[in-house]
Amino acid sequence: MPEHKLAQEVLDSLHEGCQVISPEYRYLYVNDALVRQGKQSREQLLGKTMMECYPGIEQTAMWNDLQACLTDRVERTLENEFTFPDGTRGCFELRFVPVPAGVCILSLDVTASKRDAEALARMQEQLWHAQKMEAVGRLAGGVAHDFNNLLSVISSYTSLMLTDLPSGDPLRDDVTEIHKAAERAAQLTRQLLAFSRRQLLEPRVLDLNQVLGGMENMLRRLLGADVELRLVKSPGLGKVLIDPSSVEQTVMNLAVNARDAMPTGGKLTIETRNVELDEGYADQHFDVTPGAYVMLAMSDTGSGMDRATQARIFEPFFTTKPAGKGTGLGLASVFGTLKQSGGHIWVYSELGKGTTFKVYLPRTRDDAASDPPETPPPESVRGSETLLVVEDDDAVRAVCVNILRRNGYRVLEAPNGGEALMICEQHPATIHLMITDVVLPRMSGRLLAERVAPLRPHMKLLFMSGYTDEAVLQHGILESEVEYLQKPLTPDTLLRKVRQVLSAKRSAPG
Repeated sequence: MPEHKLAQEVLDSLHEGCQVISPEYRYLYVNDALVRQGKQSREQLLGKTMMECYPGIEQTAMWNDLQACLTDRVERTLENEFTFPDGTRGCFELRFVPVPAGVCILSLDVTASKRDAEALARMQEQLWHAQKMEAVGRLAGGVAHDFNNLLSVISSYTSLMLTDLPSGDPLRDDVTEIHKAAERAAQLTRQLLAFSRRQLLEPRVLDLNQVLGGMENMLRRLLGADVELRLVKSPGLGKVLIDPSSVEQTVMNLAVNARDAMPTGGKLTIETRNVELDEGYADQHFDVTPGAYVMLAMSDTGSGMDRATQARIFEPFFTTKPAGKGTGLGLASVFGTLKQSGGHIWVYSELGKGTTFKVYLPRTRDDAASDPPETPPPESVRGSETLLVVEDDDAVRAVCVNILRRNGYRVLEAPNGGEALMICEQHPATIHLMITDVVLPRMSGRLLAERVAPLRPHMKLLFMSGYTDEAVLQHGILESEVEYLQKPLTPDTLLRKVRQVLSAKRSAPG
């Protein structure tokens, strides 16, 4: 066998990609693995420059190392994330080796292993948190049980003493205070039992709309005149199987927290809705089973929370309130009660903007026949339009862009309103849809939409936020006729909504 044929077979048998690049960045040689990695044939690559085959490659992290290797002839290694022309992303371990003809680049595709490692890390973090909460719950349950025994003795004896003491006895007031203190302590132990999921529940099939209707007057008195209460009860709401007192305690605890977060007044919006939590959502939330749920959302316009606080709010005895103003058991008991009932709670908050708690309770099968028919899915969620994604959270923006590009869309992205405005001014072609977060630094999503309207009068708009839509309306951020998508996002919900907005008969793109 000729020597060059043998060398070709050896190189083509390698798992690593191998390419030789000239000083003018032209492909001089590629092996089979590189062809598979690069998603282009030898004929499409050989003789052409890297910039011709992969527009924008000079903007990637590896470009400076490639230039340096061509110049100083020193071997270099790095890890590089790369976006292909079809929108998919890959991660490669690269090794640059100077050769007489230019540079030999050896590349190992580590996309799958990196994705698996990230997913594993995310699952481990959620598992660690769940295990921590479970351990604390067992401890809390044990403590509550022991304290209940002690409090039973105290309460019983003080009750007996109050029965025996005549009304004018000077000891009666003291014993009364001891009895009241025991009752307050018993309430704390009940909350500990709720957190540890050891309370006795009596579940019944309930309509949350009816429960909220019965609590409305009590909630208005609890919130006071400075807080405006708005109930948005979805028609055709499915029923849930849960202890009635658990629902009432959940609503009351969340309402008290909302009131305390709005000391100078504000708005509290309580909403109900039928929702579907899909596999994508369940993959991101360790303790969620996909299926049909009823959502109860409570959104305030208060002070909000930072991420460090959000990570601890369901831990028992954790509180941001001043000493003597809170036990730190309210949200812990909500968490435990919902878990015991097969539910799930999710929180979204922005400092200075407010907080939304979303409670998800499984819909009962007995009520399945009364559920409204599901909207038929579109024939395809793929598309080829140009979209602009505006989101200040880097991780959220990256996943949105990735999802959309994987499904054929051409995607532009901006971390804030200023850069989005610049893109709208300078992009030479049509932008069919702008997807923007409602809450952005310096320029809100609503203000951005107003600024780009004269520049792109036919561009469609889709707003997104962790707030529920009725709460966003109450914040005065959006008008009621705009298209809106609630976080947390999943690929299915994002793609369906984008396709729905793009297909709506409104105006031709321009």
